[in-house]
Amino acid sequence: MKFLYFILILPPLLLSSCKFEGHDTREKPRIVATTSILADGIKNLVGDQAEVVALMPAGVDPHLYKASVRDLDLLQNADLVVYHGLFLEGKMTEIFEKLKYSQNLINVSENLSKEYLISSGPEAHSVDPHIWFDVKLWSICLKHAAKELIKWKPEFCSTIETNSEKYSNELLALDSEIRTKVNELRSTNQALITAHDAFAYFGKAYDFEVQGLQGLSTLSEPGLRDLTGLVQLIVDRKIKAVFAEQTISPKAIEAVVAGCKNQGNEIKLAGPLFTDSLDQKGTPAGTYIGMVRTNIQTIFQNLKP
Repeated sequence: MKFLYFILILPPLLLSSCKFEGHDTREKPRIVATTSILADGIKNLVGDQAEVVALMPAGVDPHLYKASVRDLDLLQNADLVVYHGLFLEGKMTEIFEKLKYSQNLINVSENLSKEYLISSGPEAHSVDPHIWFDVKLWSICLKHAAKELIKWKPEFCSTIETNSEKYSNELLALDSEIRTKVNELRSTNQALITAHDAFAYFGKAYDFEVQGLQGLSTLSEPGLRDLTGLVQLIVDRKIKAVFAEQTISPKAIEAVVAGCKNQGNEIKLAGPLFTDSLDQKGTPAGTYIGMVRTNIQTIFQNLKP
């Protein structure tokens, strides 16, 4: 840890000499986005005008991610760094605070009004960061990112404005698809039950009940009371399935399935759903739109009457 801290406080002159060493040889500017979800959004905005790299590989949980020395080098040598904010990249918050003195940064959530945000407590870090599960809210974030990208590279203005309008229309159509599916489920008395509480924005946006065994962060541990209460809810409501998540061990949600079985209620463990990361490139859930469609299809197929 001391070594990482030492790297972060290197004198600005030394940092800049490292930072610009490879820039002149690049054909395109390099943008580093923290997660695969965010990298996909930025790629849709800049098109082929820039190289977009995801810091965290597909399948990685950003709540638990710790930056390596290689990551710090990638961040320092980027032409631009884009991150979610709202403490999603919890263990990297201090790194962003230091990078802002030597690096171009965009926080895609920084202009979101507090009325849009979901909080579980008074602390700043207790704000739910999973804003991409409300497609309209994610569209707002990407429109903000588009404006900031144009400030960074005014010569990309025409491309980014065109791409932003096109992608916004695609997200609007996606939002409509979700509402159609959820409307069919709403009258069935079902609920979306997952390993951790990542789908609150989904529930709020589409008026569907969601329950998570763990809290907002995967760092939290479910308690016996949480498990018992969730099992009772499932049994009482005759809920058909619970859902594992791609970046989280299924052990806790498997305990829910076992608890239901002990009460004579067989329930399906479905999924996994994609929550904090896309799937591998080239797969159905390898883009943001593909991920959302894959999730809603999985939810619908397993909860429909």
